[in-house]
Amino acid sequence: MKIIDKTLERLYGSDAVSMQKERYAAAVKNFEELYGSNSGIRIFSAPGRTEVGGNHTDHNRGCVMAAAVGLDVIAVVSPTGDSIVKVKSEGFPEDVVDISDLEVKESEKNTSAALIRGVAAGFKNAGLDTCGFTAYTTSNVLKGSGLSSSAAFEVLIGTIFSYLCNEGKVSAVKIAQIAQYAENVYFGKPSGLMDQMASSVGGFITIDFEDTANPVIDAISYDFASSGYALCIVDTKGNHADLTPEYAAIPAEMKSVAAFFGKKELRDITKAQVMENITEVRKACGDRAVSRAFHFFDDNERVGKEAEALRKGDIDSFLKLITESGNSSFKYLQNVFAVKNPAEQGISMGLYMAEDVLKGRGAVRVHGGGFAGTIQSFVPCDLLDEYAARMEAVFGKGSCYKLYIRPVGGTEVTE
Repeated sequence: MKIIDKTLERLYGSDAVSMQKERYAAAVKNFEELYGSNSGIRIFSAPGRTEVGGNHTDHNRGCVMAAAVGLDVIAVVSPTGDSIVKVKSEGFPEDVVDISDLEVKESEKNTSAALIRGVAAGFKNAGLDTCGFTAYTTSNVLKGSGLSSSAAFEVLIGTIFSYLCNEGKVSAVKIAQIAQYAENVYFGKPSGLMDQMASSVGGFITIDFEDTANPVIDAISYDFASSGYALCIVDTKGNHADLTPEYAAIPAEMKSVAAFFGKKELRDITKAQVMENITEVRKACGDRAVSRAFHFFDDNERVGKEAEALRKGDIDSFLKLITESGNSSFKYLQNVFAVKNPAEQGISMGLYMAEDVLKGRGAVRVHGGGFAGTIQSFVPCDLLDEYAARMEAVFGKGSCYKLYIRPVGGTEVTE
């Protein structure tokens, strides 16, 4: 087993190489304590992602901008030559899944075992090979952070199957599609495809999901490190328990507006159609559904403008668009707090505190699915220390994270 420093630098940034070497060594040690020393050990990694533009647009075949980040799930893996997959994730019980049985198990819903079985099923359905292995995983993608720890885990399992059983030839796009299938069908969460695609593909990308079978992925060439801004997320420590109905209501309500016009998703209709039939649509679908549809149309259009601004190096226009997106999420998408628990509004509090520090500079918005979790800020570098101190005074030490944009998606780390 060999890991090159340059590989770690590419995945995590030069400042993190030493720490990552210690992390990897500890993971190997833990694997060997569980499963014994093995010269055939291989190591894989799949990153979390940060959503940059297009909030809740992907599930209606919209456009998004996203980026893979330097927080990831890593797995120390050894093939076994049978049909049993054993995965011991740090801090959790071991999952043991016989992938010769790929039936959906109701008892596994909302568990990592369901994701493992679902990814294996997705590979088989696509005519790809699967194989048994033992793995120890450890993650620094914060659960509930909006950085998509579940998508990173799904992509990790798919990446392992690709390299161990298919010579690493399964495309990043296919792995992402299989990962979404596992989450939707086996885990039981109606997610879009953005999280898995950003984790699997890597880098700063836009994704157009108009044709979900063949999403159009476009890399954005922009040196963010020299922009004068830092990309931060803040974990507002919200409670994510039982939020699935809140998340599920967004695509369902958006699609109800499309259904009014005889279509399945909002990508198949226009904002003008809704405007022209506004009275009837409001009666049929309700005001929140229509409001969320308007957010979709506007935020979908913003993604292209954001990408164009970055390509031109126009950071000011880009940040203005990010601010507009955040305001739209708050007012029209309405995913900043859960209706069933209005007393808890950590995201609203975080947005206020961030705006108070930034005073019109940079940008701040809700991050990810919303309702509880994180905010995202583009912070001028000269305000970074003050920003972090103010956020951590409210949400606790370690709640503010400066993100490294990772150019690589799911991958094998060992040579």
